[in-house]
Amino acid sequence: MTARWGHRIARAASKVTLLATAACLAALIAAPIASQANDADIVLPLEIPADIAETRTQPALGASFVPVKAGQQALTDALLANYVARQQKLRSVDVTLAGPQAPLSEEVLMGYIARGSLGGSNNTALSAIDSFMQPISAAKPTVTPDLLEAYVADGYRPTAKRLEVANKERECLAMAIYHEARGESADGQLAVANVIVNRARSSKYPGSLCGVIYQGADKGRYRCQFTFACDGRDERPGERQAWARSVALAKDVYADYATGADIGALPKSVLFYHTTAVRPSWSYTFDRVAEVGSHIFYSPN
Repeated sequence: MTARWGHRIARAASKVTLLATAACLAALIAAPIASQANDADIVLPLEIPADIAETRTQPALGASFVPVKAGQQALTDALLANYVARQQKLRSVDVTLAGPQAPLSEEVLMGYIARGSLGGSNNTALSAIDSFMQPISAAKPTVTPDLLEAYVADGYRPTAKRLEVANKERECLAMAIYHEARGESADGQLAVANVIVNRARSSKYPGSLCGVIYQGADKGRYRCQFTFACDGRDERPGERQAWARSVALAKDVYADYATGADIGALPKSVLFYHTTAVRPSWSYTFDRVAEVGSHIFYSPN
């Protein structure tokens, strides 16, 4: 009987030993899992401070930005400084797990621009700055029937017509330079051209070079302002080299005339001239200003 109980006790002890061993193994296996679970616990970001939250609700250009009419906001140093100050305030508190953000320096800003931030990338802050330089109605039609009608009434001329007029004006001026002063020096020819431009800019004469040069040409022989325009002779230039010089000078003078620049040879008041070979009666009633080559130039009193 003692042997039998001893055998039973041994069997029970063996089971206990197996259970203990299993428990130990289970503990060893479960330990890393528990450890991993502890390491994986999520740490939430810090709560956003109230002043930073308020700053985020403000416009990208900063709280001190005063909205102006669309299209009138210039990209100034003050505007950029305002933007930088806002960004620095937003970066002053770390509310993420990524660590402190890099300071907003000039290099960072230049990096934004170098990546095309103002051209429509994801950098909405600089794009916002740029948007204030664009009219809100840019996508809306800007040419209305009323605006087009007013533009035409104000003297609109198609490009082709304007080119035609410009070419005609240069041709008239070249013709006047050729017939009036082809034997003169460059200064003498420029002075004659200057008088023609002065007249075209004066309210007392037609408002175009051709109008000035051919004024009165329809009234009969020798009734015009410039003799060659109404003397009945063929106007076609016969001296090729002299004509080339006249055309080149006319081109330069017309460019100044069209842009409103001074011709520079004579004062703007000079409106008359004659050759040194004659002495017309009207010359005694005007102020003599200059003598260039074979021409004498006058201004009204």
